[in-house]
Formats: sequence, structure tokens, C-alpha cells
Amino acid sequence: MRLDVGSGSYAFRCLFDDYDPMTGPTVVVGGHVSGTPAILPITDNDLYGPAKEYHAYVAAGLNTLVSQTGVVAADIRAGNLGAARTAWLPAHLTYERLGAAYDAFGNFDDEIDGRPDGLVGGIDSPRWTGFYRLEYGLWHGQGVPELTAVADTLDADVRALNASWPSTEINLLDIGLRTHEILENALEFQLTGHDDYGSGTTLATTQANITGTLELLTVLHPLLAPRYPGLPAVYTWLGRLSSLLNNNRGPNGQWNPVSQLSVSSGEQIDAACSQALEVLAPIAAITEPRIT
Repeated sequence: MRLDVGSGSYAFRCLFDDYDPMTGPTVVVGGHVSGTPAILPITDNDLYGPAKEYHAYVAAGLNTLVSQTGVVAADIRAGNLGAARTAWLPAHLTYERLGAAYDAFGNFDDEIDGRPDGLVGGIDSPRWTGFYRLEYGLWHGQGVPELTAVADTLDADVRALNASWPSTEINLLDIGLRTHEILENALEFQLTGHDDYGSGTTLATTQANITGTLELLTVLHPLLAPRYPGLPAVYTWLGRLSSLLNNNRGPNGQWNPVSQLSVSSGEQIDAACSQALEVLAPIAAITEPRIT
């Protein structure tokens, strides 16, 4: 391990589970050279408050989601597929704003928002369920009987997740880690059009992912503000990305599919997302809980 440190006295301390810490010999680095400023460690105790706030945020989002998926399922059962297509996007965006909790959702995430990648049969696999499966059917001319089964399964899975959420804990490590990973997934799957199964709304999904990232930054702000000088740049680049996305909406609110973006628009969006990820990246290390 190579470290570039300033002048001073240093020792490695190893922290073991179930054993006392072990501290190695002190080594003196001579001279009068300033090193990189240290970051005050964050502990589990520091993260309990943000985790509790985020847990409540997810609970509110799931309550909204239950209502929205119920509307989608009811529209499909009534044979009103036009209304179901309209109601599908708000429901999906509600789920996409909850990005830091996906690991805590367990198998529910695959059931509610899974892709057909890796499934035997791909898009024809009977194991493919959730929002993307419903999107594919709604925008590819599938009939009411088939879509009713898909929508009812989605509705049931969302209700089951909502019922289980009060007893679910969020991994404290995920609170900081997801500030980067949510948009990382957006860059890979939404801004490439990979996750467009017919509705052409992956830019809207990316916008929802920004909202989810900003919620994490809100609950972590008291910890990040004194520790991360680059935090203002995070907000700058997320704001720029959000504006670029909004520039690709029509007067009726319709989102432009990624496949129809001009080369210039696509490059600007990708560049802004990449730069946002660059300045978000240190947050995971800063907020990783340390044993002190």
C-alpha cells in the first residue's frame, strides 16, 4: 500500500472483531511538508440518524407506490390500456426514486424492477415480472388477459414489499455508497437506452434517479458538509444534468427517447452524468463507517 503523507509521526492500527486493537511501531516522516488533509472518520452511530430519515422516506414512497400500481392494475383489468400506459410512468418513477434501498428490498427488487437479462428465454421468460415486463407488454400490443396477470403480480409484489418494509433495516454502508451507484446504473442502463422496453422514458427514469441521489445527499449533508470540500460541485453537476434532461421534453411533457437524441444532446448528457459521478465518487469512502 502506497500513501503520500506529509511530515509527522505515523503508525498503523489494525482493528479486529472480538479482539483489542493492535498498533504497530511509530514511523517519523521528517521535514515540513503538508500532506492531504485528513477526514474525520464517520461511525455507525453517525449514520443511524440518516438511515432512519431515509427509511422514513422509503416508507412514504412505498405507500405512494401501492396506490399507483393499484391504479395501473385496475386500468388493465378494465381494458383501458391507454390509461394504464399513462399511469405506468408515474408509478415506475416513484420506485426509481428509492435507489438506496434496493439491496434492502432483497428479492423484491428483481420481482418489481428486474430486467430479462440472463433469464432463459429473455423477454419471453415467464420469470420476467415487474415494471419493465409490464412496459414491454403495454407498448408491444399485448392483450388484456396477459397484461392483467403481469399487473396483478406487480401489484401484489409492491404490497408485499410495503408490508415488510417496517421491519427491514438498511445497511449503513449503502447510505453513502448509493450516492454514486444510483447514477452509475443510470449511465449504464438508462442513458444508453438499454432499459427502454417501449415507452421511451429512460430520461425520465434518470431524472428520478437524480431525485433519489439528492435525497441521500440531504440526509447525509450534516456529515458531508464539514468533510467534503467538493460537495458544492456535486450539486452543480447534478443540476446541470437535470437541466439537460429537461431540455429533452416536448411541450406536452413527453420525453424524447434516447434513440432520438441528437448527437450533441446525447454527448452533453453523458458528459454531465460522468462528471457528476466523478464528484460523487469520494462520498462512499468518506461515509464508510469506521471503527474508532
